[in-house]
Amino acid sequence: MKKLQILGTGCPKCKKLAENVETAAKALGIEYEIEKVTDINEIMKFGVMLTPALAVDGQVKIVGKVPSPEDIEKTIS
Repeated sequence: MKKLQILGTGCPKCKKLAENVETAAKALGIEYEIEKVTDINEIMKFGVMLTPALAVDGQVKIVGKVPSPEDIEKTIS
């Protein structure tokens, strides 16, 4: 099971990234868990200074942008 973490304070871009991540994970047919990390101190522990960001299994993969579901599929597959 993949752990997909959305790092962001809940802004519209963060919500869009969460939607796109869920769409991508469903399209791939993988088992996944989405966690939204909204605490700024927790986000900073990842070394992220620009949100939204996506971490896959604890590794930051995308920072500061909202890629399409297709681009996210490439990142998480």
